[in-house]
Amino acid sequence: MRVSAFTFIKNGQILGYPFLQSIQSVLPIVDEFIVNLGESEDDTLALLKSIKSSKIRIIYSNWSEKMQNRGYVYGQQKMISQFNCTGDWAFYVEGDEVYHENDLIKIRNSMLANLNNNRVEALVFDFFHFYGNGNTYLDSPGWYRSEARIIKTSSRSYAPDGLFWLVLEGNKKGRYPYAKRVGVHCFHYGWVRSEQQMNLKSQQVQKYWSKDYQSIDYSQIDPLILKEFKDTHPKIIEDWLPQESGIFEADPQYKLTKKQKKHRLMLKIENFFGIDLSKKHFKLIK
Repeated sequence: MRVSAFTFIKNGQILGYPFLQSIQSVLPIVDEFIVNLGESEDDTLALLKSIKSSKIRIIYSNWSEKMQNRGYVYGQQKMISQFNCTGDWAFYVEGDEVYHENDLIKIRNSMLANLNNNRVEALVFDFFHFYGNGNTYLDSPGWYRSEARIIKTSSRSYAPDGLFWLVLEGNKKGRYPYAKRVGVHCFHYGWVRSEQQMNLKSQQVQKYWSKDYQSIDYSQIDPLILKEFKDTHPKIIEDWLPQESGIFEADPQYKLTKKQKKHRLMLKIENFFGIDLSKKHFKLIK
């Protein structure tokens, strides 16, 4: 079995991505790591080259500033890197996602166990979305609780906006991939970077979605979805995390948006019936 990992990044240093830790977290279980580097204005390239591993292969691309329709440029860049993968599996690792060293063997074994199962096209991770600091994560149907991050290269897959995959059975219609759970978590740290970096990222990202930039204030969030993280973080990310104690504090005077009120109602329904109403971009099979 040959495993490829891949990602795309642009201005990773300026925008506060822990992309070095992200890449290094999965290097032990992959045979190659494809990094699609967009033209950057910082030291992202030099930092990538500081990782002394023959597994890493850097390719270069330019992002189309004209493509500002629903984030499709992210789908383009994701597929450029995925189409350069030579393994049986393609492991998509976003620049703010890290995997725990204690879970690597289980991830590798899951790929091995499902390699020859033609019904399985993808593998799914549960998610910890950390927020504000490393002691706090979000639990809400408004934030995806699980997502496919590994897919077979034999599947005719593409990414509409970089967030998920669709599999083509014919030439016109796509469907979510058939998948199995790995049974471990992906550690997502995008909302732990400083507010300044998050706002800079938002300014650069929203133009690709034809949206107007809106300032981000971490304190403006529903306090009911903030949960305390009591386990251990991956060792590779510990030095990057802000050294703060306690759960992140939301603004007690914050007024929920309509969408957040909807999610709070959905959360009550989930708790009452013991179900998960969060969005899923995959179809689980037994």
